[in-house]
Amino acid sequence: MNESAPERWDVFCRVVDNFGDVGVSWRLARQLAREHGKAVRFWLDDLTVLSKLRPEIDPSRGSQRLEDVDVTRMQESFEPSDVADVVVETFGCDPPESYVLAMAGRPHKPRWLNLEYLSAEDWVEGSHALPSPNPRLPLTKHYFFPGFTQRTGGLLREHDLLDRRDEFQRDPGVQAAFWRSLVGKAPPDGALKVSLFSYADAPLESLAHACRQYPGPVWLVAAEGAAAAALGGFAQPGHDVIRRNSHSGGARREIQVFTIPFLSQDRYDQLLWACDVNFVRGEDSFVRAQWAGRPFAWNIYPTDDGAHWIKMSAFLSRYTASLERSHAAAVAGLWEAWNRRPLDESSGRAVPPLAESWAAFVARREALLAHALAWSERLRKQRDLAAQLVDFAENALK
Repeated sequence: MNESAPERWDVFCRVVDNFGDVGVSWRLARQLAREHGKAVRFWLDDLTVLSKLRPEIDPSRGSQRLEDVDVTRMQESFEPSDVADVVVETFGCDPPESYVLAMAGRPHKPRWLNLEYLSAEDWVEGSHALPSPNPRLPLTKHYFFPGFTQRTGGLLREHDLLDRRDEFQRDPGVQAAFWRSLVGKAPPDGALKVSLFSYADAPLESLAHACRQYPGPVWLVAAEGAAAAALGGFAQPGHDVIRRNSHSGGARREIQVFTIPFLSQDRYDQLLWACDVNFVRGEDSFVRAQWAGRPFAWNIYPTDDGAHWIKMSAFLSRYTASLERSHAAAVAGLWEAWNRRPLDESSGRAVPPLAESWAAFVARREALLAHALAWSERLRKQRDLAAQLVDFAENALK
């Protein structure tokens, strides 16, 4: 290889059933190219999903370039010369068998990493960076775990992300312009702005009804998909208004529900920054909500065996450790109510009513805002995931 040429990285991703895997993988590929100077190819089996996050992508084209990354539809035939210096498979997606055989056929074997799913569970620290020799081929894969502690691989965070966030949140004019570009107008003074990105079985209608008890204007901003569909009775394309007159002083309470198109990732970041509370799902938006420095609730991906409750509890244990007890209970109460499902109720699991949990959460919003900002600053002290991945590949594996 030409010594002056950038190191080649191949990032593989297969679409499972949602946007999280693609969202995380694309952010990583882009950061490897932009901040670390790598020659990155992003291999994806379904380009239509990426095109929702990045409208510049043409799903009909097998290969194209975006933000210094070569975006390529997954293929099945590879030669050793096609193999990169570093191979990253995301979430155990497995590169095509022909690619793995081509890896084994190279005199100088590529470094092979599996980027795992994010978890706050204790066992992650002991599993991070462990090798896994291939039983058939002269190859070794290393497992790389994102996480919230120094003994994990950290979280994806662009080098200027929090500076851009702070600049946006300090400037009311920029925020007002963002809202006008998104829904056609700026929110009224004192409005509670709530973004909604959830799975289909989240209790969205119950949340909309619970917001009627808030003593002021409320904006519910539902992303295209499950959240917008669930609130179809509250909002037509564009927005709808629900008004109530307060019994004290005649002040009018107003709820507005906006359904918005699917946003690009950078614009979605701005939505999280602009809102007072964010409801997010999966992994990518879950991490971005933490970088937003705003109170949030996580709709975790449901599993039949109940493992999602364990994963959620592990994160809550870390996230609320420094919170005053009543504030921590309010966060946990809302998260459990938001993730409530018929299976949980039939199994006898005690789940608080959503209206009650939402009221307790919103009543503590100032304290939870301070905590969310402190939490993001704490995470900021940890090296970001892309930097740790590059350091591991260039030093520990050479």
